[in-house]
Amino acid sequence: MPLPFAAEISLDEEQREPLERIVRAASTPQSLAFRARIVLRAAAPDRPPNLQIAAELGCSRHTVAHWRDRFVEQGLSGLQDAPRSGRPRRVSPLGTS
Repeated sequence: MPLPFAAEISLDEEQREPLERIVRAASTPQSLAFRARIVLRAAAPDRPPNLQIAAELGCSRHTVAHWRDRFVEQGLSGLQDAPRSGRPRRVSPLGTS
């Protein structure tokens, strides 16, 4: 069975800069920084496949494919967590529900 081709990502400086800022910022949630690293690596000049990126970053190729596709479809906003279904958690200021 042939391997499917990953979506190609080409970043201009205007798109690359916010991703690099997200990766560098100490206050960025780690999940968002990790997703930005995936996109930056996918846009590297050597155009690595998902399997190579996954090996380098220590995740599955499905994770790389998911975030690569979301970025292609939605841009930078696609790297944010999607809204979750269900009732939001309630936490009181004292730590009891």
